[in-house]
Amino acid sequence: MEAARVRLTVPTARRLAIWSQLMGSRRQVGRGKAGAAQVIDHLGRVQIDTISVVERAHHHILWSRCPSYDPQMLHELQARERRVFEYWWGHTASYLPMSDYRYYRSQMEAAAAAPWMQQWLSSHRELADTVLGRIRDEGPLASADFADTSGRKRGSWWDWKPAKHALEMLLRAGILMVAGRRSFQRLYDLAERVLPPGTNTRGPSKEETARFVVRRALTAMGSAPLDGIRWSWLGDRRAISEAVAEMAATGEVTPVQMQGRDGETQYAWTELLNHSGRPGRARLHLLSPFDPLVADRRRTRELFGFDCKLESYVPAAKREHGYFCLPILCGDHFIGRLDPKADRKSKSLVVRKLTLEQDGADVDQILPLLAAMLRAFATFNRCESVVLEVTEPRRLRTPLSMALKTL
Repeated sequence: MEAARVRLTVPTARRLAIWSQLMGSRRQVGRGKAGAAQVIDHLGRVQIDTISVVERAHHHILWSRCPSYDPQMLHELQARERRVFEYWWGHTASYLPMSDYRYYRSQMEAAAAAPWMQQWLSSHRELADTVLGRIRDEGPLASADFADTSGRKRGSWWDWKPAKHALEMLLRAGILMVAGRRSFQRLYDLAERVLPPGTNTRGPSKEETARFVVRRALTAMGSAPLDGIRWSWLGDRRAISEAVAEMAATGEVTPVQMQGRDGETQYAWTELLNHSGRPGRARLHLLSPFDPLVADRRRTRELFGFDCKLESYVPAAKREHGYFCLPILCGDHFIGRLDPKADRKSKSLVVRKLTLEQDGADVDQILPLLAAMLRAFATFNRCESVVLEVTEPRRLRTPLSMALKTL
């Protein structure tokens, strides 16, 4: 029999989600590189993205939780200390804790045995052997270190040269790993040379994987329905359902009923549920659109009533908010969005459009928090000034400019 469900108000559910994302209090995360490692270990994944109009998403996500973070720290965690590795979480390339490697090893082995992989290796054995041979002899290599032997002009982003295809296929199969990055390009090396000594490579059982998925989902999400927990490429759906029931029976997981969602049981990680429901001092965060708090657009709409649109691939004339809008979180509400650009030449953070979605009565309270965050975000992007172009409401522009000058 299922344990009695704990009732959650919407504000409590929001605070639980924010706390689970390590943004409820500065005390949740340590400083510097140790803090960055703590964030990756807790979240379980940090999405990698190529858009660089401001600092890339993976750096932004870490900085949002660890304000003393510097991008060089991630390089050290990956290339020197081997505390993180790169692989795919679903369809997204991500930084993952090395301690989780064995669960992804199962996926690598499945990819290596898949018919599509076997067919590709059969058709490109000479290419794969050449790529592996060079890496074995020369050490870590990037795609740029291989000539384009296709004899044609390449087109789209995904129109890779043959060697790049080989590198990515061998990475997917776990034969290669990413040893680090050079000017954001992956450096590929043999997996046995990247894995630190003592790494657990033993394949987990189906039940172990299911418990891993439940823990990873709930400690990072706060609360989620069963389908939300199973929204992962890892694990068997039935095994995950059974793991949730078993963990609820032992008290590791608590069934919850969210206000306004009668009939739908959600689940929360009990330890987090007992420590994260209390209101605290309102903090303001400027998030990447790829931040795990908002990456599930449907959940963000349902829980926060906020539509987190990404308009980077929308024609300019049809954009409503801007090219690369950053959601603005204040307390447990999303209060607006910001379309920025880091002008590296002039060392200016250009705010192309800032939109606040709260009514004017709250502007005075938000203003100092917003100014401080813009200044901090500019510094993170190695910019020395903030340039405001468009604000909505328009009357916000002058007082915000003045507040920035006092910092």
